[in-house]
Amino acid sequence: MTPPARQSPEEDYERAGLSGHLTPGTTPALLLVDPARAYVDPACPLYAGAGAEEAAEAMRGLLSVARHAGIPVIVTRVLILRPDGSDAGVFYRKVPSLRAFAAGSPYADFIDGLTPREGELTLTKQYPSAFFGTTLSSYLTSHNIDTVVIAGLTTSGCVRATALDAMQHGFVPLLAEEAVADRDAAVHAANLFDIRHKIGEVWGVGRVTEYLSRNGT
Repeated sequence: MTPPARQSPEEDYERAGLSGHLTPGTTPALLLVDPARAYVDPACPLYAGAGAEEAAEAMRGLLSVARHAGIPVIVTRVLILRPDGSDAGVFYRKVPSLRAFAAGSPYADFIDGLTPREGELTLTKQYPSAFFGTTLSSYLTSHNIDTVVIAGLTTSGCVRATALDAMQHGFVPLLAEEAVADRDAAVHAANLFDIRHKIGEVWGVGRVTEYLSRNGT
């Protein structure tokens, strides 16, 4: 029996029906996932390389656009409050480097230029998803948000978990491609591919900027 001809991943996913698209709505919020110094400081084990620094610059641009357009802004941070990490449970046991986010650690601080302003929602979390154990879903619902524009760090971890939960809570996840990053380029690309085909939309920053500007208040 002749084996089937090899297909590209795109062709294979298309054939499997993993090619649907979501249409972002008209009431978006910008969600910056964990823009922490840990990811841009080479002295930290969680340093994610030059890609994280480039993503931080893209996040600054999106944040400026969202503020100018009157788009709600939400920023998350990881903060481990107990010395033994028990408030982060199994996640802390699996990823011991989370100690970088212990209360008082400078690595837990926001990257320069990405600190939320007064009136912008700051969510503290101990797990990957911005939805888990937080008031994010109820906040979005109460503000009639239909689309969550996601930027942040890192693609395979908290960004992916947040995009998945956004979809599962009924919000359209829209990732700003150049405003997310990971410590490994191949892992970053694989997760963007998977998110694009199974979870949400992945747009370039330019297109996201136009979308935010068009749907501001």
